[in-house]
Order: sequence, then C-alpha cells, then structure tokens
Amino acid sequence: QVHLVESGGGSVQAGESLRLSCAASGAVYYTRSMAWFRQAPGKARTGVAAVDRDGTPTYAASVKGRFTVSKDNANNILYLQMDNLRPDDSGMYFCASDHGPLTYYGTMFRTDPKYWGQGTQVTVSP
Repeated sequence: QVHLVESGGGSVQAGESLRLSCAASGAVYYTRSMAWFRQAPGKARTGVAAVDRDGTPTYAASVKGRFTVSKDNANNILYLQMDNLRPDDSGMYFCASDHGPLTYYGTMFRTDPKYWGQGTQVTVSP
C-alpha cells in the first residue's frame, strides 16, 4: 500500500506561481510512476504532469512550458512547480502513483492509477 499526501495549494492571481508537494510513504519502492492530475468542478479528472522512475517527465499540452514536475527520490516527494498560472488551471490537484507507467503514447495519461492522494485545491483569480 502507498499513502500519498498533497500540500501547497492555495489562492493566487493570474500570472503568479505555486509549488505543490506530494509526500509518498509505504511501499513506494514498488511503484514506477507518479503523476499530478487535476479536476475542475463539473469536469473530468485529467492528467497534468507525470514522471517515470528514470525521471522522464510528461506534460499535458495545456501546461507545457509553464509547469515543471520533479521528484526527490531520497525523500519520496513529488513536486509540481506551477508558473504563470491561469484561471483555467484552477481545480483540485491530486497526486497519483502506480506500479506501472502512468502515461502512454508519449502524451496520454492513464485514468486509473492504483494510488491517489486526497487532493489540494488551487484557485487562480483573473
């Protein structure tokens, strides 16, 4: 079992930055990938950024060039640096992990990770 706890959400204005953190504990050695997903009210949960065990990142097209995903392997913490935030970046951000890859075909995100955190809210005002 893997336990994921997100932090770092908040309310900012457009153009500002936030950094999200996801602390993983439990059987993290057996996981291969970690990712960030987000869900706006009334919309489906979608992948934002992912990183494989070798550090290879994947980004959704809407955040490429503005968001940076990274992982502290020594402490099992996943980060998401979000710069130049826009109102449409608002939503609940969830950390996810799985024993297999969370992306496929280079840019597509799986929607069924085995482990999920509880989420942290990000609100971006115009």
